[in-house]
Amino acid sequence: MSVPTRPKAAYFGAGPALLPTSVLQQASIDLITYLSNPVGVGEISHRSKDAINIIDSTKAHLSEILNIPDTHEVFFLQGGGTTGFSSVATNLLASFAAKTGKKGQPAYAITGTWSKKSYEEAARLGLEPQVATNGINSKFTGIAPVDQWKKLDPETTPYIYYCDNETVNGVEFHAPPVEATCDGKIPLVSDMSSNFLSKKIDVSKFGLIFAGAQKNVGIAGITIYIIRKDLIPQVGTEELNKLNIPITPIAFHYPTVVKNNSAYNTIPIFTVHVLNLVLKNLLANGGLAAQEKENVEKAQLLYGVLDKHPQLFNLPVAKDSRSKMNVVFTINGEGKEEEFVKKAGEQELSGLKGHRSVGGIRASIYNAIDLETVGKLTKFIEEFASA
Repeated sequence: MSVPTRPKAAYFGAGPALLPTSVLQQASIDLITYLSNPVGVGEISHRSKDAINIIDSTKAHLSEILNIPDTHEVFFLQGGGTTGFSSVATNLLASFAAKTGKKGQPAYAITGTWSKKSYEEAARLGLEPQVATNGINSKFTGIAPVDQWKKLDPETTPYIYYCDNETVNGVEFHAPPVEATCDGKIPLVSDMSSNFLSKKIDVSKFGLIFAGAQKNVGIAGITIYIIRKDLIPQVGTEELNKLNIPITPIAFHYPTVVKNNSAYNTIPIFTVHVLNLVLKNLLANGGLAAQEKENVEKAQLLYGVLDKHPQLFNLPVAKDSRSKMNVVFTINGEGKEEEFVKKAGEQELSGLKGHRSVGGIRASIYNAIDLETVGKLTKFIEEFASA
C-alpha cells in the first residue's frame, strides 16, 4: 500500500490543529486495515482485544511521558474540553460529598474565555461557584499573582479550577497556582486542552487534569483525564438529591468510566489510536524535555520579531503571562490586519485570523509546528513590517 504524502504545511490554526505528517500517514494506513483485522481501526469493536490494547498502550505512553504517579488514574471521555466543564463540576462535588457529607462551593480562577465559560457552566448547574480571581482586566491580558487571589476554605471548597492556557486570549500560567490550594488541601483542577504535553509538569500537584486532544495531541472527539484516585469514589443518587448536587450522566460518570477502562460506551478508538501515535512520535523525538525546549525557542523567536516593531504590532498580553502556544496581537492601521492575513496566505501561511470574539491575529504554534515553520512566519512578519 502506497503511503499518502502532502507538502509541508505552515498552518497556525488554533484547533483542530496541525499533526505530524508521519502520524497521519500511519493513521491513514490503519484506517483501512489494522494489524491482522480485515477492517480498519475505526471499525473494530471497542471491546475487542485490539481496541483494549490501544487504550492500554495509550495510557501507558501517557504515564511514561508525564511520569504519572501510582496515585493517579488515566481515562478517556468522548467530547472535548467543554464536556469537562460540566463533568468536572458534578463528579468532584459528588466526591467531596463522599468525604465530607457537604455539597461544597467550588472555586474558579477566571483568566480568559475558557475558564469563564467553565465558571458559567458551574453556575448554570446551580453549584454557586466562587471566584478565586478575575483577569487583571475585562480583556484578560494577564494573570494576577496568586497571593492576591481569594483565600479559600478547604473545609468548604471541593476544588480550585483554572485553565492553564487560554487559547483565545493568549494567556498562559508559567507555573501552576499550587499556593491557592491551602498546602494541597484543596484539589487543583486544570484544563490543559491547548498546551497539553507542550512542557513538563508535576502531575502529583494536581487533583485532576483534563485536555481535549484536538489542540495539540490528536483529533477532535476525545478528552484525556488524569485524576487522583482518592477523588474517584462518590456518594450515591439518594445523597446527591439530598445535597442538591446534579447527577452526572452515566457516560461521564468517572467511577463508571474508570471501572470500564474508558469503554463503558463506544469510545472512538480511531481517535485514541491517533493520540497514541502522537505520543509514540513524541517519545521517539526526545519526550517532553526536547519538546519544551523547542517550544520555548519558537515562542522567543516569534515574540522577538513582534516586539521589534511596537509601532505596528500591539501585543496585549503582559510578558509574564504570554502563551507559548497561542501568540495574539493586533496590527495598527486601517485594513492592516486583513492585508496581513491576505499576504500571509499568498506565502502559504494560513490559520492566522484571531478568534471571532476578539479579532486580531493569532498564531498557534503547537508541538507539530517546528522551528523552521515559525522561522518562515517571522521572516514574513519582518517583510510586512518593512514594507
